[in-house]
Amino acid sequence: MLNRSTGLCPFSVVYTKLPNHTVDLAILPKSKSKAAATMAHDFDSILRNVKAKLQSPTLSYKQAADQCHRHKVFNVGDLVMVHLRKERFPVGTYSKLKPRKLGPFPVEKRINDNAYVITLPPDLSISSTFNVSNIYPYHPPDASTMQLAELESSSSRAGEN
Repeated sequence: MLNRSTGLCPFSVVYTKLPNHTVDLAILPKSKSKAAATMAHDFDSILRNVKAKLQSPTLSYKQAADQCHRHKVFNVGDLVMVHLRKERFPVGTYSKLKPRKLGPFPVEKRINDNAYVITLPPDLSISSTFNVSNIYPYHPPDASTMQLAELESSSSRAGEN
């Protein structure tokens, strides 16, 4: 069966020929073969051809996947919120009612684009290394939303009297 990306069957890619049939399994007398160099050349050309054919679909898959993903980069000292998954909690301390997003915490160290060390309070007792998928930038509340919240709370108190 031919692969849609390579145009070859997997056997042809590995062995540079189609699979043998029963007739092909007959034992032939040994003779010097000039085909060793030809076979190596054919094998090399097939692998180059397969690699070239696979680069196009791989690139298109990557472009499609990159449209949905945002590349997040944090600097040392940035304030971030961390998302704690169930597995991050010590055994016996997980509760569905506990907050999952905690923060803001400063970024202590950047290991690479995908992993960061976050300064956590000592009472959390979990690893301070986080994957970038579990880190979100902290956006402090606007002054206008805080004033609105204060107005709502003061108006509710006034209605009680």
